[in-house]
Amino acid sequence: MSLKKTHIVLLLLGALVLGFAGAYMGVQLAGQGNDEGNNEQVEQAIPRTEETNPSDIEKVDQAFSLIKENYLEDVEDKELIEGAIQGMLSTLEDPYSSYMDVETMAQFNEQIESSFEGIGAEVSMVNNMVTIVAPIKDSPAEKAGLRPNDQVLSVDGESVEGLDLNEAVAKIRGEKGSEVVLEIQRPGSTDPFEITIVRDTIPLETVYSSVEEIDGKKTGILEVTNFSERTAQEFSEQLTTLEDEGIEGLVIDVRGNPGGLLTAVEDMLKLFVPEDMPYLQIEDKNGEKTPYFSELSEKKDYPVSVVIDEGSASASEILAVAMKEMGYDIVGQTSFGKGTVQQAVPMGDGSSIKLTFYKWLSPEGESIHEKGVEPTVAIKQADYFYTNPVQIEEPLEFDQSEDSIGNVQTMLEGLGFEPGRTDGYFSEETETAVRAFQQDNELEETGKVDQETAGLIEAQIIDKIRNGEDDRQLEKALEELYQ
Repeated sequence: MSLKKTHIVLLLLGALVLGFAGAYMGVQLAGQGNDEGNNEQVEQAIPRTEETNPSDIEKVDQAFSLIKENYLEDVEDKELIEGAIQGMLSTLEDPYSSYMDVETMAQFNEQIESSFEGIGAEVSMVNNMVTIVAPIKDSPAEKAGLRPNDQVLSVDGESVEGLDLNEAVAKIRGEKGSEVVLEIQRPGSTDPFEITIVRDTIPLETVYSSVEEIDGKKTGILEVTNFSERTAQEFSEQLTTLEDEGIEGLVIDVRGNPGGLLTAVEDMLKLFVPEDMPYLQIEDKNGEKTPYFSELSEKKDYPVSVVIDEGSASASEILAVAMKEMGYDIVGQTSFGKGTVQQAVPMGDGSSIKLTFYKWLSPEGESIHEKGVEPTVAIKQADYFYTNPVQIEEPLEFDQSEDSIGNVQTMLEGLGFEPGRTDGYFSEETETAVRAFQQDNELEETGKVDQETAGLIEAQIIDKIRNGEDDRQLEKALEELYQ
């Protein structure tokens, strides 16, 4: 089984937030009703309420007229109106509520239905920092080594501080074949580093299946990388194929999956959660809770487990917590913690406001928002999964001591070259390990880590992670499945 997704407003970056239980999910809320009915429901929430003071609206109109008539420079009506909308949304301090202009909305719709161009990673605003939620499987972002919780400090040398999420995304996205340089601050790393990514076409294949023999038992593995329009159908088809092949157990892998359409995860849960318990509950602003049920008569006759990590968000968490409350094992690390549902409300001109309307709750009524889903079997990957790109100005060599050396030592250890230590001191054993690596890769055997050596070490680590050669979390899920 190939991991290939170490760790998608979607940066894809050709679109905004589809995943992350994004704007579109709420429109199809719980799969009830047609689009026309949902639009009617949304529109009822928009007109002025009785509590709105007419003088407040007049105040906004007065500010608009004041600027138009007296401001020193010319300013477009559209800019003022969109600025007012963005200002109102910013006061909510909700990273999931935002304004999507005509261009952004067009990109969002394109992302739902087809492939698009970008780097292939979803971002969110976390503590006012543009933060990677997860890279997409086989995307340029994944291949470059971006990981969940990486913070984007600048794009092509320009700081993103003070920008809203849409503005930051606009800087990162671009055409296939073009380059973008991201300055990244990684949790646990002292110094930021730069990653150059070549944008590409991002495909929307979202379900991958394989079979492994575990203790003589045929075991299916379904990896779900996103929840888009065709995901539930792909999942059902591939699950049926696995069952026809006689699987005796199933592992569902949603690591690095940032979420997506609510209807997709609903249709998947209807294949597992029997009718005697809800697979999901939705809570509105008044605290009213609505449970949703399947028509399934009984649960599967084989064991199931789910693998999650810190990049599993939103719809992935809906899946994980429902399976957990059914008694199945959840293996890996605590998930992201996104428990709200947004609706994209059309503004009549092709733009939309994406606004948080609901909370989603587990079958038992629990919220995981800002907490995440805790695994029943906690396990991290090997240390080298969490290393950082090496920024080399002067070669690293014997008797030096710094954090970047410890980072290289951990990578060397992950590649099978024993550095003797990983504390950042460049010892004789580390020098020997560097020489061995250089010899194996036909580099000049200096024992020093220069740019060429560091780049090759890093590239091999990324390849090893993507190829799933030492996937402890998946191995543990398979091991626990029949316990």
